[in-house]
Amino acid sequence: MADDEQKTPQEDETAEGQEPQEDSTTEGQEPQAAGPVADEGSSSSQAAGEDPSSAPPAAESEAADAGAPAAAAPVREDGERVKASPLARRLAKEKGLDLSSIAGSGPGGRVVKSDVEKASAAPAGVAPSTQPEGATPAAETAKGETRIQELTKAQQVVARRMAESKATAPHFYLTLEIEMTKAVAARKAIKAAAREGDVVPSFNDMVVKACAIALTEFPKANGAYKDGRFELYSRVNVGVAVAAEEGLVVPTVFDADRKGLRQIAADTRTVAAKVRDGSITPPELSGGTFTVSNLGMFGIEEFGAVINQPQAGILAVGAIREAPAVRDGQIVPAQLMKVTLSCDHRILYGAEGAEFLARVRQLLEEPVSLAL
Repeated sequence: MADDEQKTPQEDETAEGQEPQEDSTTEGQEPQAAGPVADEGSSSSQAAGEDPSSAPPAAESEAADAGAPAAAAPVREDGERVKASPLARRLAKEKGLDLSSIAGSGPGGRVVKSDVEKASAAPAGVAPSTQPEGATPAAETAKGETRIQELTKAQQVVARRMAESKATAPHFYLTLEIEMTKAVAARKAIKAAAREGDVVPSFNDMVVKACAIALTEFPKANGAYKDGRFELYSRVNVGVAVAAEEGLVVPTVFDADRKGLRQIAADTRTVAAKVRDGSITPPELSGGTFTVSNLGMFGIEEFGAVINQPQAGILAVGAIREAPAVRDGQIVPAQLMKVTLSCDHRILYGAEGAEFLARVRQLLEEPVSLAL
């Protein structure tokens, strides 16, 4: 028998402003659907000597439905059963409202009469207030009106992983400056020689290739610290951080050490497009062994990136800028770029990280080696 089939209208209003006590059901258990739900006040009305036959017509119509099977208790999107007083259930039914869409202000989130009335009075498409009864609405502060925006599932994952990374991986950072003058000239030559429709590698593609070569020479940089052990991977898969609408996503360029610059460029564009149209696959997001994050296109000269767990490191790449440099005692114009390597000190120590970064610089300052 459903809750509202056992009670009289007085059960919700035993005292002004009070609601019946919560169900005494043990946490984690649900009452039997076919049996009566735990008493929510009917005994108090009978103890007061109230004659059931004196119930108003609404109660009589409920009694007439007593033989009908109990309806399944509504549930919210998260699977939690909706708690509601009998009067609230009846009012919601009369007004054609879905109880699972109404926020409860009673004890334990219980939906009460006033919640249903607020929901029915709210304009179409506007959710009723979730403030508990009697609470004073927050006054507008110097920050203005506050708008709450829920995170998407992707944003929740990014937030959790970044927090875990900073909390569990002891980061340290190594920064150096790379002269990209020859790399800039090499890219101009590649672009000039390219035919229509050819993919022209970007400077970030050059960085990915340089990292891939260096990773083969420094195995721990291509590994991870997990469960008190080092994991060293045979494949060199470089993740490329891509800004998507829902947050930062890191698709993978697989076997980057075995691919030429043009193929790396083509692969990078393919996975970036998949991220933006939502067709990227889980293996393409989870197969990376090292990550490159580039904010140079936004004019950022230097930054420290958060490690993409459980990888050993991530390289943050800044903008290429024209600046004076000293060669053979002479000041000459040069194209300079700063990079910062974030290392997990549990697997990649200071000297090893410095040697790895020096090798990346050597490869980029003599870009012909990227084609070998």
